[in-house]
Amino acid sequence: MSKIKVALAGAGAFGIKHLDGIKLIDGVEVISLVGRELDKTKEVAAKYGIGHVAADLAESLALREVDAVILCTPTQMHASQAMQCMKAGKHVQVEIPLADSLKDARAVVAMQKETGLVAMCGHTRRFNPSHQYVHKRIEAGEFDIQQMDVQTYFFRRTNMNALGQPRSWTDHLLWHHAAHTVDLFAWQTGSPVVKANAIQGPIHPTLGIAMDMSIQLKAANGAICTLSLSFNNEGPLGTFFRYIGDTATYIARYDDLFNGKEEKIDVSAVDISMNGIELQDREFFAAIREGREPNASVAQVLPCYEVLHQLEQQLG
Repeated sequence: MSKIKVALAGAGAFGIKHLDGIKLIDGVEVISLVGRELDKTKEVAAKYGIGHVAADLAESLALREVDAVILCTPTQMHASQAMQCMKAGKHVQVEIPLADSLKDARAVVAMQKETGLVAMCGHTRRFNPSHQYVHKRIEAGEFDIQQMDVQTYFFRRTNMNALGQPRSWTDHLLWHHAAHTVDLFAWQTGSPVVKANAIQGPIHPTLGIAMDMSIQLKAANGAICTLSLSFNNEGPLGTFFRYIGDTATYIARYDDLFNGKEEKIDVSAVDISMNGIELQDREFFAAIREGREPNASVAQVLPCYEVLHQLEQQLG
């Protein structure tokens, strides 16, 4: 395979992050852009030099030259579209979450096994240089997690996306935002989650979702995790991870890392880039070229969705 040709579905905030990352990767070209609002999609396509624009994913999948698809579409479409891509013979990377139900997540994993295609989920925390730095110390036997304390905070009392634009679908603290931390905790500890508890605040009268949530996790090796999530927070926005270990404390803020004294740690040599989304995409394309399972394959992240399902049962 000379150049990997890609169709990207979803030209919103996260789709643009992927387009910016892919620009930096040799041997990859986005040739088709899919979006429900055709005028906006055409604007983005023109900016990035993408020749084909469609309102329907099926139109892009019908292009024989498309090798792979990146899905940055609404959560509720992820599982069905991932399977649609594999049925069309295309490798697929679907943005987090893989699905919003365990049944659908399992169906995607089953189809990947059946087709043998590369199918990956955008669990970006596995690729952020900050978290990679901690992971390498764990693998070297230099650090052992005792506790992770995580805050996922946004201010979204109305249905807005990361760019402050109105959304046509509803985001979810459990199936989307908690997925990042549940998967990261198991990946970093190298130990499955054996105990999980959750409580949630009041249900929003129009959005129909809990705006505040608290989750506790325990891994088989004894490490624990406390996760607080909110769409009501007017302070700093984003997800902040505190690793408390036997030899150090680390604070990760996306791609940046600090020690417990808030002194910045240089993680620039951890990987080829300081952009977690770009690194995630590099892994996807490398796995396609090398014919191997990628880090954050749909099979690898399935245990995360089993935990989310368990938590949903608790919340009723």
